[in-house]
Amino acid sequence: MSDCATPKFHFETQTSLTLEATFDGGRITSDGGLTWLARMDSEMGLSEAISECVPEWRKRKGRHSLSTLLKQRIFQIACGYEDQNDSDTLREDPLLKLVCGSMPESDEDLASQPTFSRLENAADVRCCYQVAGALFELYLTQRGEYGTPEKILLDFDATDDPVHGDQEGSHYHGYYRQHMYHPLLVFDGQSGHLLTALLRAGNTHGSNSAVALLKRIVRRLRQRWPEVEIEIRADAGFAIPALYDYCEEEGIIYTVGLITNSRLEEMAEDLLDEARDRYEQEQKKVKLFGEDLYTAESWEHARRVVYKAEVTEQGTNTRFVVTTRTDEPEALYEWYVRRGESENWIKDFKLHVKADRLSCHRFIANQFRLLLHAAAYWLLDTLRRKLVESGVRRMQLDTLRLSLIKIGGRVRELMTKVRMHLASGHPGQHLWHALSGAFGVVHE
Repeated sequence: MSDCATPKFHFETQTSLTLEATFDGGRITSDGGLTWLARMDSEMGLSEAISECVPEWRKRKGRHSLSTLLKQRIFQIACGYEDQNDSDTLREDPLLKLVCGSMPESDEDLASQPTFSRLENAADVRCCYQVAGALFELYLTQRGEYGTPEKILLDFDATDDPVHGDQEGSHYHGYYRQHMYHPLLVFDGQSGHLLTALLRAGNTHGSNSAVALLKRIVRRLRQRWPEVEIEIRADAGFAIPALYDYCEEEGIIYTVGLITNSRLEEMAEDLLDEARDRYEQEQKKVKLFGEDLYTAESWEHARRVVYKAEVTEQGTNTRFVVTTRTDEPEALYEWYVRRGESENWIKDFKLHVKADRLSCHRFIANQFRLLLHAAAYWLLDTLRRKLVESGVRRMQLDTLRLSLIKIGGRVRELMTKVRMHLASGHPGQHLWHALSGAFGVVHE
């Protein structure tokens, strides 16, 4: 329906004519690339799998099925509309209606904000557990597409999620100096897939729930691939004896950062002195690497610790990791710091898929919302993988969204088909051609 009652906006131009703008264009979508998100969702079975985990809270049959609600919410997040309130206007978007199973003009509009509020608050612990399981099964399917993996590297990381209200589980964290949640994220360090996202209270330690989550992941991985070698990599926030003990019992290789203390500094003292001497001679940055056996008071036995002694014009720097890998110290440490790539994945997840927008009051509702953002991340990330396989350079997810999805188009419901007229000058047309080949979409 045209928005004829809206005011007219007038702009001066560098021509002899002024520009008049009104929101009366009718059935126009701002997200022409939604078609690819829908195609990806259909191929993966993502929304359908999640909808089977969500309890039906309505006493009478709702106008919108759970599957439709999940599609609408996940598609909106993937398109950059993370707020529930956005659905009050997006529910009329002709293309969003179409990819959610409704005709763009003749069918009723989609769900509005109150429905999504009730949906997210209907989630319970069991629902979140099952949704997380569905996402993990998706990972297993994707990871195994090219055969049984010989090794899987798990990158564990925690991140801060500032809160802006009195939400359940929100607390002040002394390190981050803010009121926040403290989610735990697990990525495949080789493929970059997001395995899971666990919401935790704001004042929880970085390692909280890490061992319990690792046990679940390992159990499922070994059910699927009994011979797979599993390895974990994490920063000093996960440096706890329970993690080392479990990994050693289960034959899991680990490399974990250590918080520097006086005993560790003493261990690296000679190497640091050597680095200082070389810096004075060469007047350029010096990095040296060493190793030793170390036993903390809370450890039952000694473990291998690899350390770096670095001297630059800014001063000295020592870093330590505990590991069961057998690489030479320099190779081991350089391999460990490559876990920084997971910071880019977290950036995509938090900044570009707005996974830090957890504004529900209930803690469980926010965990459910975090998983919905994880589902949106999966759609965008898998589309990105298809484009990379087609020869397109890898992009951040916000760039992917802008280039592929944010295309204005007019949608017309005809007698025999729905026709969408896209912006002729949009620079992302080559991405459509690349995906058409990847999906086998027929085009003339």
